[in-house]
Amino acid sequence: MFSKRIAYLLMAVFAFLAISALIVNMPEKKNQQVIEKIKPYFPYEMTKTLGGLDLIDKRTGDKLKLDNAKVFLAYDNYLKKWGKTHLKLEGNRLIILDDNGSRIDAMELNPGQLSFVQEFFFKAPTQ
Repeated sequence: MFSKRIAYLLMAVFAFLAISALIVNMPEKKNQQVIEKIKPYFPYEMTKTLGGLDLIDKRTGDKLKLDNAKVFLAYDNYLKKWGKTHLKLEGNRLIILDDNGSRIDAMELNPGQLSFVQEFFFKAPTQ
């Protein structure tokens, strides 16, 4: 019934779709030292569940129940939104603020970290 060509074509199409879905849903590259510094203050946490990964709001304990393929993108999106209101740059110093705008921590940034913070948190998204 089916020829080998059709079977190879179907395998190629499915492989292409799987790879393109993987690439589209990849999280952005992050500077680990900066992320580790702000992680205790960030109100969302990624956790493993029976069905994969999910985000939990640390303030309320509520699960956000996101599509597994979109968890990393949602995490980045929440991190960027939080960073716009809770992070401030003063020269090469990153200031971490609480919900009231009071300073709770700070970090000296090297040029690579400074570049990451400017690009990730403060650059307007391109569309």
